[in-house]
Amino acid sequence: MVIFGGGAAGLWTLDELHRAGFSVVLLEAGDLGAGQTIASQGIIHGGLKYTLSGLFSPSAKAIAEMPLVWRRCLAGEAEPDLSHTRLRAQFCHLWRTSSLKSRLAMIGARAGLRVAPVKLMESERPEALAKCDGMVARLDEQVIEPASFLYDLFEQHRARVIRIDIRNGLEFDGGATNGEGARIIRLINPDTGDPLDVQAGAIVLAAGAGNFELREALGLSNDSMQRRPLHMVLMRGALPVLNGHCVYGSATRVTITTTRDFSDRVIWQIGGQVAEKGVTMEPKALVQYAKRELKAVLPHLACDGHDWATYRVDRAEPAIGGTRPDESFAKREGSVITAWPTKLALVPQLAAKIISLLNVTKKTNATLVATSLRQWPRPTVALPPWETITTWFTDP
Repeated sequence: MVIFGGGAAGLWTLDELHRAGFSVVLLEAGDLGAGQTIASQGIIHGGLKYTLSGLFSPSAKAIAEMPLVWRRCLAGEAEPDLSHTRLRAQFCHLWRTSSLKSRLAMIGARAGLRVAPVKLMESERPEALAKCDGMVARLDEQVIEPASFLYDLFEQHRARVIRIDIRNGLEFDGGATNGEGARIIRLINPDTGDPLDVQAGAIVLAAGAGNFELREALGLSNDSMQRRPLHMVLMRGALPVLNGHCVYGSATRVTITTTRDFSDRVIWQIGGQVAEKGVTMEPKALVQYAKRELKAVLPHLACDGHDWATYRVDRAEPAIGGTRPDESFAKREGSVITAWPTKLALVPQLAAKIISLLNVTKKTNATLVATSLRQWPRPTVALPPWETITTWFTDP
């Protein structure tokens, strides 16, 4: 089995296949998680944000079980064992302002949710929400540190993860992609120039936006992928710890998660509607807009005197007319499976779909791959956005 893409989907699927006894290798052309995984806020969503309209939507049904699946893995009680993954928070907070739209949002449907909000007393509120005018609730959605998660799985499977150069060191045979036979993939070691032919019983494309180029190389049509952009905001400085959502109508007005950079400075990642509306804005304009939104949802927060930055990321997904898919997606075309998780929380669901599509009963010796690839270079885990951005605004 050959997996392309070392993000959350590829690494989780690698773990599942290896534990099932298959000979499997993961190929990564850049840094592990570069793109969507490392840029994500790390929230293991449980579906509540999809019930704010008052309906238990297909999206909510698809994601409802995921927080419990992740929680067991993060506690080391289920596979994959993610007990070494660092958590930003064991739960999120949900809050509303005094506006009518925000009040109505908190009345959204709750039936069917495995993770439902629990209203907090004023003494139980976190510092950032201590003076919030509206209701504050706890939501048992854990928040992971994406880089730590990537490193955790990579360290468990280092022997099966290699770095490749897809532009100068990757060739597919001329066999029929839509056939059921094995494909031959010729890899070139980027350090030594030595070739290696891998006979792939199945190929899993789990490279996010990179699936477009890979499908093209395999002779497959490229009408099955869409991109939905985000323009995220970063805030750096003396900030309280806050992980959660401010609800407004049927949407999350802002979603804030907290981490620290390598210099131990507090970083807020700000998403939600801010990141969606910010797609058409330049960085300075988006920062000004984000400051106004924070003033509206956290009126007691001092927004001046902090550093600000923005970054863009595309959500690569199955094409359904530009709207958000309800669940993860995996499609088999002969020996090739193309997969997108849609959301970080849905990665376990996606891995299960991929394995069900493989329909392979013969298992081979998994140590063969590790032996053949011993001398190959390994990729590194991508740096988070706040470590690579060079332009910060103190007072835009």
